[in-house]
Amino acid sequence: MAEPSVKKRPRGEEETGPDEKEDDDESPVLERSLVFNDTLIALRMMHAQFPKFEKSLKKEKVLRLFKLNTGQDDHAIMFFEDYVNQMDFAVKKLGARNQHDMEVFEWFKVHVIESKLDVSIDHQELFILLSAGGDVTDEDITLLINAGLLTRQMIDPNMYWFAIPNIGSVLKGLSQGRKELLSFLNRRKYKEMLLASLEKKRLRLSPLDTRFHLRDLIGSGHLKVLQTPSGMLVRVSKD
Repeated sequence: MAEPSVKKRPRGEEETGPDEKEDDDESPVLERSLVFNDTLIALRMMHAQFPKFEKSLKKEKVLRLFKLNTGQDDHAIMFFEDYVNQMDFAVKKLGARNQHDMEVFEWFKVHVIESKLDVSIDHQELFILLSAGGDVTDEDITLLINAGLLTRQMIDPNMYWFAIPNIGSVLKGLSQGRKELLSFLNRRKYKEMLLASLEKKRLRLSPLDTRFHLRDLIGSGHLKVLQTPSGMLVRVSKD
């Protein structure tokens, strides 16, 4: 990210102490606004190009896309390497009962996630891919579900979402943080607040940073950002 340029003071201009101190006091707010603005622009550019990125980076196994079970059309993007590491950690935490269980996890890693790059998979295809490693039973599918690697779709029990293990607390914080931040802004007279002040708010119901929730809500269209003489303003969208 390119750093903002700083204009040099014209020669002969007096450097007054009080004015200079005032500029210094405002600089952290300005810096945060610039960083936020640059980040927002970068995210919008990525969003516009995401269909192209998503296809190539998924195919090259750099990123993996997941459908989140939040009751909304939410997705998570995770580095493929981080996902594999998280999966290995979940397997160790679960504790395999026997050698076959360990083999099932290895078959899932080698034959399923390496070849099936979609966010979901049906029961038959899952069985076929796992069977490339050895004999598979329904208990093996249950084992993968208990490890947090798969979740069964409610609408179609023969379909599974690929899941990120141990993400439950994050999803709970995501949902509660959204509600808390929107509720806070909706209670204000004009349903708006300066970004610099809003970023300092501490959320009670979410372990996630307020800045994370701001970017999430702006990206989903629940909030919009306006540039004002007083600084960047965050306002609840009317839609």
